[in-house]
Amino acid sequence: MKLQINGEEKSIECPLTLVALIEQMGMKPDRVAIELNREIVPRDQWPQINLSEGDRLEIVHFVGGGSSHPSRCTMSSS
Repeated sequence: MKLQINGEEKSIECPLTLVALIEQMGMKPDRVAIELNREIVPRDQWPQINLSEGDRLEIVHFVGGGSSHPSRCTMSSS
């Protein structure tokens, strides 16, 4: 089955749910948001959503990061 994922055509084995797709892609479900055919899909519905040929998905994967050191700010009095 062919899907459009973030603007790129991908071939995926079917049948496949949104949960299975995220697992197959190696993403952590708690750090992902999914839009399927221009509709945001709530996470609790992912197990029931079966993907179909030609579906268009936008998948946003949130990544933590930043400095391990707190920022240093100084205050000056006027």
